[in-house]
Amino acid sequence: MNTAGHSEATERRGLELTPFRGLRYDPDLVGSLAAVTSPPYDVVVRPDGLHHLQDSDPHNIVRLILPQAVTPSARNEQAADTLHRWLSEGVLTTDPEPGLYVYEQRDGNGLLQRGVIGALRLTDPSEGVVLPHEDVMPHVVADRAALMRATSANFEPLLLTYRGNGSPSDTTTVVERVAEHPPLLSTTTEDGYNHRLWSVTDPGELARIQTDLARHQALIADGHHRWATYRRLRAEHPSPSPWDYGLVLLVDTARYPLRVRAIHRLLHGVPVADALAALDGLFRVQHLEVPLPEAMEALADAACAGNAFLLAGDGAFHLVDRPDPDLLARTIPADRPAAWRTLDATVLHATLLDHVWLIPEDDPARIAYIHDTAATVRKAERDGGTAVLMHPVREEVVRDLARQGVTMPRKSTSFGPKPASGLVLRALEP
Repeated sequence: MNTAGHSEATERRGLELTPFRGLRYDPDLVGSLAAVTSPPYDVVVRPDGLHHLQDSDPHNIVRLILPQAVTPSARNEQAADTLHRWLSEGVLTTDPEPGLYVYEQRDGNGLLQRGVIGALRLTDPSEGVVLPHEDVMPHVVADRAALMRATSANFEPLLLTYRGNGSPSDTTTVVERVAEHPPLLSTTTEDGYNHRLWSVTDPGELARIQTDLARHQALIADGHHRWATYRRLRAEHPSPSPWDYGLVLLVDTARYPLRVRAIHRLLHGVPVADALAALDGLFRVQHLEVPLPEAMEALADAACAGNAFLLAGDGAFHLVDRPDPDLLARTIPADRPAAWRTLDATVLHATLLDHVWLIPEDDPARIAYIHDTAATVRKAERDGGTAVLMHPVREEVVRDLARQGVTMPRKSTSFGPKPASGLVLRALEP
């Protein structure tokens, strides 16, 4: 396909989004659609989060995305059994014809996000169609792959973004026209977001969307581990097969900008006093006796001038900034662009975790990655660990590095709002 002259794709095949027959909850059998939804599997962070969601409804989607059993194999078998039971009972039903799904989220503060959910053709990094911006942790990919193998299903759409030119494209024209009609479902979750879903089945409208998206490349905003899982499972199944595609939500961020937040770290078994002692002479440390919102404002101000972090867990906050230049020169790889070398996440991983605190970034017994700021602080205070609070990076920095083929450290960003899990699922086998 010749796409010469387009700002994002030249002389290559772009995004291929295909319709599918979605699996959706029967609202007459579950009562409340809000009660069966969940945040993405890796965002269930409250101490009681999993149990809260399980107790909210016996059919909550966490029973599929985070099954609970003694061993990994037992968990995955349980998820498969639960899926088959819900299908046989009619709790989950298959839509009558294939379609793409327009998905809308609103909050009470004026945020509006709309995008299209479909089955996206999987591509290799060399094709430059889907751009990752973070590395992945192998044990997480292995865990998600085992679950998808056992269930032959995609339970949660990845969040991918692409950039239009700001004016209505064929895709956004269809999206906005469809959104004027009554939705297939509408529900408001406990976080205050309203979710609406429509199906697009008209062949002409499907063709307009597909032709438009074929001119674009996408950035993975949320779901790097699931994208890596999709690609691993595609390699295990002879092509062509349903495993050549994965469930995604595509959002034009020129039309519907996302919020970019940081993902924080929790250091298990590291008291704040020990973490601070190791920084002596290497970073400036300021003790803050202020509430969390003011501490985060201080972090934002410091981050404008250079690398900065906020440590918590002992009932106070400690602003850590102004790293020793010689320390950075010794610990930060020099073979990457300056934009990567100066990232807070780079300094955190390459300098603090690897050389100062000596904590492996992929050891769940030593470190946790948490999206919610207050929850990270609470967990640190409760467990006697150290919360490392981060300032978010800008989306344009993420996209520019991804286009250069440069991946950021793991869990560097949190784009949102994220699609709720449980509104539409995709079965890979009948």
